[in-house]
Amino acid sequence: MSWTAARIPDQHGRTAVVTGSNGGLGLVTARELAAKGAHVVMAVRNQEKAAAAVEEIRTFVPDASLELVALDLSAQESVKDAAGRILAAHDRLDLLVNNAGVMAIAEARTVDGYETQFGVDHLGHWTLTALLLPALLRTPGSRVVTVTSTAHHMGRAVDPDNPHLRGRYGPWRAYGQAKLANFHFGLGLQQELERAGAGTASLIAHPGLSNTDLQAVSVAGSGGGASQRFFHTMAARTGMSAADGALSQLRAATDPAAKGGEFYGPLFVNNGAPVRKPVLRRIGMDRAIATLWQVSRRETGVALEVRTRTGD
Repeated sequence: MSWTAARIPDQHGRTAVVTGSNGGLGLVTARELAAKGAHVVMAVRNQEKAAAAVEEIRTFVPDASLELVALDLSAQESVKDAAGRILAAHDRLDLLVNNAGVMAIAEARTVDGYETQFGVDHLGHWTLTALLLPALLRTPGSRVVTVTSTAHHMGRAVDPDNPHLRGRYGPWRAYGQAKLANFHFGLGLQQELERAGAGTASLIAHPGLSNTDLQAVSVAGSGGGASQRFFHTMAARTGMSAADGALSQLRAATDPAAKGGEFYGPLFVNNGAPVRKPVLRRIGMDRAIATLWQVSRRETGVALEVRTRTGD
């Protein structure tokens, strides 16, 4: 039997943080978790859009327990402030879904000088996860789910000498690098958790080809690039709905049988029910993960360390 949102277990008493939950996959993820009783912290940049998302969720789930926290993943100061606000309100966290991202936009830099796609999709989530990790580690059975993409297959591991692709930028090159970084981050985090004997699990998921506003933002952010328009049209014609596309990350987040280090995605690559997928591209992976850790710590100044009560 295919896995659907109806199979999400009861979430009462659990607290989930979902980035980018004011639209698309993130909105569906927040809605489905709230429908099962979770308290959902919606960590989003556009607060006007977020307020509308809250109202939309409450049309489906009138008693939804929701909390808005301003989070701009393109600004490390905003990430640190958001993490501080979340920790001030919650000393325990059951779930962090690193969902937000941008795709194939024109070359740009964040306020911190990062290439935007790498800065938003990976470095913002690196810092957020590192800072929220103590609350996750205090919570038995907690999970971190990082959303990647089939585009990770076309990505190259981060070059420590040029992580921001200066002089080598291409919208899809940068997107592939960022989504491969997400892929390596989720797996690398699981390695760190296992080494420390932590009870928290890290999983990865991808939504396949889903018809969300990500494609429209990509077209606008690229100045109407031809390939971006192509994928926008293809998603509209053949892509899954946001509700179906979000199932992979929801399964990774909530399926009692899911385990750390696993990868979930649609059965037929870009379409279909959410299933566990094989983790490919293992040759050189450990080296790529070690480099990603080195670069991420150097660029952000934030160390991601798994410290349990009994040690590191």
